[in-house]
Amino acid sequence: MGTTDLCVTSPATGVQVSKSGSHTPPELPLGPAGPSGILKFVEITVNLLVLICVGASQASVAGFTSLGGFGSFNLNSFYSPFEGTELQEVRELDMQFTQMRAPCVYGGVAFSLTAATLTLVFLVVGAKPIQRLRTGLLAGECAFGLLAGLAYLAAVGLYLHFVRRVNATEVCRRRERLYARRGYTSMSCAVQGGDAAVGLFGVVASCLYFASFVLCVLAIRTVRAFRRRTAQAQHGPEGGVRDRSVGNQHGAHRASESSRGVRALATLV
Repeated sequence: MGTTDLCVTSPATGVQVSKSGSHTPPELPLGPAGPSGILKFVEITVNLLVLICVGASQASVAGFTSLGGFGSFNLNSFYSPFEGTELQEVRELDMQFTQMRAPCVYGGVAFSLTAATLTLVFLVVGAKPIQRLRTGLLAGECAFGLLAGLAYLAAVGLYLHFVRRVNATEVCRRRERLYARRGYTSMSCAVQGGDAAVGLFGVVASCLYFASFVLCVLAIRTVRAFRRRTAQAQHGPEGGVRDRSVGNQHGAHRASESSRGVRALATLV
C-alpha cells in the first residue's frame, strides 16, 4: 500500500516539511513580472506617440513653402496665397524657421526611438519566469527605469524651452505677420498643439518609467527572498535527519535502561 505524506509549513522558515521528513522547495510567490511586462508595452506605445507628435508638430508649422520642414518645393504648380517678392520672403522665412526648429525635431526623434528600443530590449530579455532572472539584469533594468524617467522630464523641459525660444525670435514674428495678412492664423508664435502633446506624452512616459522602477525593485526583493527560501529548503533535510537520528538514539538508550531496571526488580521479587 502507498503512503501519503502530510506536508506542514514551518512558520519560522516558510519551508514545507512532510511527516516522513522530506522537505519540499517553497513555491515562488507571484511577483511583479506580469505587470512589469504590460507596463513596458505601454511605455513603448507612449514613446511612439511622442515620436509621432514631434513629426506632426514640425509638419504643422512648416508653412506652404517647406515640405514638412525638411526641404522645399516649387509652388508654381500648387495653389499659393503669396505672389512675387512676398512669396520669396515667405519661402526664406519658412526655411529659416524650420532650420531653427530642426534640433527639436532630430533630438525628439532620436530620444524617443532610443527609449523605445531600450525598453523593447529589456522586455525581450526579461521575458522569462522571475525565478530565472538574474539580479544583475534586474538592477540594470531598475537603473534604466530611473534614468529614463528623469531624462524624460529633462527632455520635455528642454524641448518646450527651445520651442518657446524659437517662437520668440524676429523670424517667427515676421512669418506670423505675413501669414496673418492672408488669413492664416495657424502659423502663430504661440506653442502649438503638437508641441503641447509632445510635452504631455513625455510627462506620461516619465511617470510610467518611475512606476517601472518601483516594480523592478519589488522584483529584486522577490527573487532574493525566493533564493533564500530555496537555500533553506536545500539545507533543511540534512539537519532534520541528524536531529531525528539523535532523538532515536536517546529513546533507545532510555528504553534499554528501563528494561534492565524491570528485570532487576523481578529478580529481587
